[in-house]
Amino acid sequence: MLVGKRLVITGVITKDSIAFEVARQAQAMGAEVVLTGFGRPRRLTERAAKRLAGPPDVLELDVNRPEDLTALADELRGRWGRVDGVLHAIAFAPEDALGGRFLETPPESAVAAFTTSAFSLKSLAVALADLYPPSGASVVGLDFDASVAWPVYDWMGVAKAALEATSRYLARDLGPRGVRVNLVSAGPLGTIAARGIPGFADLATAWERQAPLGWDTSDPAPVASTVCFLLSDLARAITGEILHVDGGFHAMGTALDPGASTRAAGDDAASGADAAAGGDAAGGADAAGGGDAAGGDAAGGGAAGGGDEASGGDAAAAGANGAAATDRSAS
Repeated sequence: MLVGKRLVITGVITKDSIAFEVARQAQAMGAEVVLTGFGRPRRLTERAAKRLAGPPDVLELDVNRPEDLTALADELRGRWGRVDGVLHAIAFAPEDALGGRFLETPPESAVAAFTTSAFSLKSLAVALADLYPPSGASVVGLDFDASVAWPVYDWMGVAKAALEATSRYLARDLGPRGVRVNLVSAGPLGTIAARGIPGFADLATAWERQAPLGWDTSDPAPVASTVCFLLSDLARAITGEILHVDGGFHAMGTALDPGASTRAAGDDAASGADAAAGGDAAGGADAAGGGDAAGGDAAGGGAAGGGDEASGGDAAAAGANGAAATDRSAS
């Protein structure tokens, strides 16, 4: 499905990152991939890369640094001469922009979340624009449903809404050149990015009650498979789209099994204990995965650079990097 494709994958921090599973599946489908990272978290990315076939090279990229974007394009021009697809798995929000402090968040923190989680999609897509072949290319981002307000997600939710709008405008402006731009809105996944979302563990319980297909917070494969589909020529007539990979959660008006919350509460003891234990994260698990972030995206890794996940996620994981930004799905 991806034989001969040359793909840039951002957002890999660990083998649990959504972006890692995308890279693994893409290689199995015949693609050649490079990963990106920067700063201290880059060492984690390089360690994860060793678990992939090859292993793939890890190129320097902080998406908030124009010089890094230029250097990435120059490196890929000399290495490949073209880029057939890009995965944007980058998100970040400062600690004071999450966790129920929406009304108190200062403007600079909201701007930081927007810049790294949404504007970076445009920055990355445009930086590589001269390398997209005449036959077309695919840009895919990790998202966490921004059509509703989530507990504790706060300004990362606003940034994800901006990401969704950004993808549509990129689809409009890059479409005439044959470049498709789409997002995958994932359910919560246990990525490192998810661990940066305080209190996000409750989402995992919500998915248990409301997703008609069920949802496994430890399995990024369905999300990654959808990303690979969008990177392939099978999706050649799809752009400006948000594909939900969440077990059907987004389509249900309310919980299908309200009693599951009580059972989960009991289990939680066990499982939830971790929450507590883990501290956040249960979080992780939960993830937010999805996106970066939560889903996507993400954030986790570091910054701008990258890490997944939060897919949904992505995100906030400032923690991962300590720094700034990166991946979600909810990374």
